Amino acid sequence: MALMITDECINCDVCEPECPNGAISPGEEIYVIDSGLCTECVGHFETAQCVEVCPVDCIISDPDNKESQDVLMAKYERLTAV
Repeated sequence: MALMITDECINCDVCEPECPNGAISPGEEIYVIDSGLCTECVGHFETAQCVEVCPVDCIISDPDNKESQDVLMAKYERLTAV
């Protein structure tokens, strides 16, 4: 399942550099996560790094983008293919 950032985001800028896929970027009001790039860090780390560093716990599973571990791993492999 891809992640999303809720409106509790305080724009602290700590999540964006932690994303190994470049899925996090500034939105119009708060940071946003591109579900096409988000693998929840599957293939890179044991846990989602953005969730680990978020000081206000505003990064949650996106109910509109449910993906299995296998799908996330396939996305990781596609994104990191040379």
